[in-house]
Amino acid sequence: MNKQVLSANKQLIASAVDTRKDELRELALNIHAHPELGYQEFKASTWLSDCLEKDGFIVERGTAGLETAFSAVWEGKPGGPTLGILAEYDALPGLGHACGHNLIGTSSVGAALALKDAFPELPAKIQVLGTPAEEGLGGKVIMCEEGVFDDLDAAMMCHPKNQTMVLRGGLARVSATFKFFGKESHAASAPEKGISALDAVIQSFHAINSLRQFFTDDVRIHGVITKGGDAANIVPGYSEAQFLIRSNTRTMLEEVKEKVYAAVRQSAASVGAKCEIDEHLVYAERNTNVSLAMLFKENLEAMGIAVHAPPAQGGIGSSDIGNVSQIVPTIHPYVKIGEATNHTHEFTEETKSEGGIAGMIQAAKALAMTAYDLSVQPEALQQVKDEFKKWEEEKNDKGVVNQ
Repeated sequence: MNKQVLSANKQLIASAVDTRKDELRELALNIHAHPELGYQEFKASTWLSDCLEKDGFIVERGTAGLETAFSAVWEGKPGGPTLGILAEYDALPGLGHACGHNLIGTSSVGAALALKDAFPELPAKIQVLGTPAEEGLGGKVIMCEEGVFDDLDAAMMCHPKNQTMVLRGGLARVSATFKFFGKESHAASAPEKGISALDAVIQSFHAINSLRQFFTDDVRIHGVITKGGDAANIVPGYSEAQFLIRSNTRTMLEEVKEKVYAAVRQSAASVGAKCEIDEHLVYAERNTNVSLAMLFKENLEAMGIAVHAPPAQGGIGSSDIGNVSQIVPTIHPYVKIGEATNHTHEFTEETKSEGGIAGMIQAAKALAMTAYDLSVQPEALQQVKDEFKKWEEEKNDKGVVNQ
């Protein structure tokens, strides 16, 4: 770890977050106690946006036509950068806040409030963007399409995890629903008159599994049967499966996806069933802005927090912040809150623990300090922008198109 100490101004930011610690803890625990699925986060989005509004932020609700999205803006001294601090707050079905979005939303709000408290004349516009439905329904994808992030100079958020990292990437991902149509019949007295939609699902799983050996190591394919049938003595006339397909890039994702879709269609045809494929929003791969990530890292280390290099392989998921990172310089670092893995009951418990709250406070401080750096160090902001511009030019040279 580099030997660093917090400057006097950053100590003011840390103190401003600490002053609001009880308020932020109550907010995070309240969201945790009332988990809401994507696009149903009415309580969480209201509590977060109300917290900002009562402190002088100008709040717009229903941003991009999404009922549980919001934008909250405060500007100190005009003429500075516009910095987006992104909030997530949706929960997982059956697990509640097993990804810690109660901490993400609250840390982002805490960071914005601390900046306003510590530096009322900060030369920046701070915009907290409430982004619903990260867990599969892609609120940020829609917000990208509606131009919500276009005017930002940088975007940031911080995610709880079991390790503190700043450079972990994210896979491109597509979600698809496979619908199979067969023909119902009595399974005992007239099976020959039936066509099993469930057999089409099962064959699809086998076909997809047989493809795995021909994909690169970054490819991930996983699915569940969401409808198998209604009764054991009825040949299922309709069955359904939900799949996620991931890869390092959208270019590779397209290749993998087409092979998977072909295998599914052929599986349906092999048992005489028909198949429909409903493709949902694509999450782009994450383009982490290294210059911005290093600012965040320096602030963590100045607070005495050890930052680890991400593992060389594995441990990578997907997020709709990848789509944001195609538009504006973006970071999505992680702060350790415990030992459990995300998307488990154990992690749900950690996201309401004292360790979870402590990690949330660390995240709020580091976010605020990083936004402060961009506000008062024009050369740091320019370096962030130059890196993003270079990435865009290289991407365009390769013929990669934004999605």
